[in-house]
Amino acid sequence: MTGQTSQRTGPAPVGAGVCLGSAASRSRMVNGLEEAGDLTAGPVRDALLALAREVLMPQAYVRRSGPDEMPPVWELLDWTRAEDREELRELLHSGGSVPVQHAGEAILGRVPGPRSGGSMTAMSSTMGMTAPLLTLLDLSPGQRFLDVGTGAGVTAAVGCFICGDAGVVTLDMDAHAGDAARVHLADLGYRPAVVTGDGQEGWPGGAPYERILVSFGLPYVPPALMAQLAPGGRALMTVSATSPSWPGLAVITKTAGGRVEAELRGVEFGHRAGAGFDQVFLPAAFRNRIATEEGRWTQISRLEPPQITDRGFWTALGALRPGLVRDFAADGLTIGAPGCGSWMRARPAGHHRWEVAVAGPRDIWDELHTVAALWRSAGSPAGYRIQFDADGTQRATTRCNTLTWTLPTTRPTPGDPT
Repeated sequence: MTGQTSQRTGPAPVGAGVCLGSAASRSRMVNGLEEAGDLTAGPVRDALLALAREVLMPQAYVRRSGPDEMPPVWELLDWTRAEDREELRELLHSGGSVPVQHAGEAILGRVPGPRSGGSMTAMSSTMGMTAPLLTLLDLSPGQRFLDVGTGAGVTAAVGCFICGDAGVVTLDMDAHAGDAARVHLADLGYRPAVVTGDGQEGWPGGAPYERILVSFGLPYVPPALMAQLAPGGRALMTVSATSPSWPGLAVITKTAGGRVEAELRGVEFGHRAGAGFDQVFLPAAFRNRIATEEGRWTQISRLEPPQITDRGFWTALGALRPGLVRDFAADGLTIGAPGCGSWMRARPAGHHRWEVAVAGPRDIWDELHTVAALWRSAGSPAGYRIQFDADGTQRATTRCNTLTWTLPTTRPTPGDPT
């Protein structure tokens, strides 16, 4: 490995158990990211080709039960077991999310095998989301980088490779995640500051930071992180409404004079919500009801629903009409409001015609088009400016405030589950 650090030069060790098969798997993963348009030539690509993922994640979970089967059944795979190695190699290099912690357990010293119930509390996020974020972050040698939400240590490792480990601080509320990351990063030859604490408060001891990346979702931009951003610096984090369906990416910069500026961009993928930030989901039984019931009314409509690529619209919908969740696996456009049992279903019914069914006290079809009219009157923006008022209020707004909403700055419970 030829990663740069501020403490040493030359190749960094990659730990035991690395083999040519893993290098080929990394290459295939990187090629897939490039083909999908999620990665280009540069230091992030170099890091992903060089960093041995089986050293960072020598154990990981696979789900052995169906997506709606309860309680869920998981199996912990272990790189040191020959019978697990090929499946684990495929999991680590699939580009998908990689669960590494079950129900807040200690990560080091675990016995591999099955687990039942509970949920995954730490993971490596999908590379199709992580690679573009790291590229947009624009890391460079010598920068101080705050990695908030250590998880499996992937973003911290990339930061060490590019910036040098002396400038990297990785922070997680879970001491078990930090303990494991410290060991696995050291196996890669890196020794960043690994700290346990509240991600929303950052880590003042290492500030100011030229770059900050938050790997969990929040309803607003934490003031402490803005304070710890260096002049000329950049921070990225998922900021979204109670629905996980249409996340926003907050791109935050600080001018040389210390003024914080931020844009909220509608994006396809975002990090899952941090601890204390409750989001709504569509249970399996509710999804089945939407797919099979007739609804309160059904009609043929010539109104075109917004395209899924109209990210700025969907971000606004999630904020202005809270509680709505889309079932992306359903045919056509299916949205439910599990809080009150309302739903809508729109399926193509010929050229510029849609068969629309609506149920429950909320007319979601009407809500969708009401917000769409507001969005179009604002110029169909793909993103919004985040305005920081003197009283602590944060607002997402378009130019001239044609379309605007207030971000909920009531502080979630400290911490994050990554």
